[in-house]
Order: sequence, then structure tokens, then C-alpha cells
Amino acid sequence: MHLLIPAAGSGRRMGSDRNKLLLPLLGQPVIAWTLQAAAQSEAIDWIGIVGQPQDWQDFQQILSQLNLSQPVAFIQGGATRQASVYCGLQGLPVAAERVLIHDGARCLATPDLFDRCAAALQDSLGLVAAVPVKDTIKLVGADGLVASTPDRSQLWAAQTPQGFEVNTLKQCHQQGLQQGWEVTDDAALFEKAELPVRLVLGEETNLKVTTPMDLTIAAFILQHR
Repeated sequence: MHLLIPAAGSGRRMGSDRNKLLLPLLGQPVIAWTLQAAAQSEAIDWIGIVGQPQDWQDFQQILSQLNLSQPVAFIQGGATRQASVYCGLQGLPVAAERVLIHDGARCLATPDLFDRCAAALQDSLGLVAAVPVKDTIKLVGADGLVASTPDRSQLWAAQTPQGFEVNTLKQCHQQGLQQGWEVTDDAALFEKAELPVRLVLGEETNLKVTTPMDLTIAAFILQHR
């Protein structure tokens, strides 16, 4: 299974002037935890890191310390996550038929989650790891007032990995460029193209490290594993 890791994370909400994936988490950069989980998956046999050249040297140093068994390629990304994944798809090996896409900032995903997503992708065009929403969600209008309360039983919080048949996802990205679609994940491109997206049960601990508080929570989770 091929894996793309979008890794051009901004440090803005962290209050940092560097890629947040390079920030320390229990003595290792955030992305090191992501890479180790992926490398311990029995299904992953190729990894592509999609980012910006200014981070290549740091990423290379991290990889030299991890000694992963899988080959790792660097692929230059774009200005947005959507553009970066598009670039990543072009950088896949020619033989790639299916691909998992996992945000570098989701450093708490377990090898088991990668394995389950890879297994489910064998008979799916597209899938997304997700967990049921526990909070009551409010839709709020431009006036700041609550417009409605969706039925929580139908709401799931999307995570990564997300997985797709490569050629189909490439077609969706191309269609997105032509139609001017702007989305925050690849599953949304599938939805806009009216293609089925399967749900795979994610992990409650699979949070996305975005703020300093997220780093604190991530450290707590890792210390108790």
C-alpha cells in the first residue's frame, strides 16, 4: 500500500514560525511519531512526504534517525492541502493502484488503523476514517444565532487516513481544478463527484495537532500507551 503524508503544516496557530510538524513532542518531532506509526503498519510499503523544499533537510535528518524499512520519497506540494495532495498523486510510483492519505499532524494514529484502512480499501473506491460525534452540534447563521441542531446520530468526525483508488482520485482532483472546487479533504472531492465514500471506524485518540493544547494532550496520550 502506498501512503502520502501532506506535511506542509503551518505553525501559525501554534505561535511558531516554522512547520508545526518539526515541533518537539516527547523528545521527537511531531512528524517522527507519524512516520513511525506508518512504518509499523504491515500494509504500508512506500511513503511519500508532500511538503516544501525548505523542510527537506530537517525531514531527511529525522529519517536518518528513524531507519525506516520502507522507501520514502519527497514530493513538493502546493499552496493548499488540496494542491499538495494533487502534487503527491503525480509523484506516486507508476504501479500505485491504491493510496492512503494521512495528515502529518495526526501523529497519534496507530499502525492498526493504517492496517484496517488498507484492508478496507481493497474492495472500496474511497474511504475515510471517522468517529461518531459525541457533542451536540449547532448550525449557526451569519447573524450569530443558532439556525438548527442536526441529528447527532448521523454525524461523524472525519479523520485520516483516507484511502482511494488512485486513478479515480486523480480524476476527481482534475475535475475539482476545472470546476473550481475548494475542499478540506479528499473525501469531499469524491462526494462532489457523486462517488461513494466508505466509513472506517477511526480512533478517539487520533487527534490533529494544531494548537499548543493539542501538543499537551498528544504527549499525555503517548505517555500512557
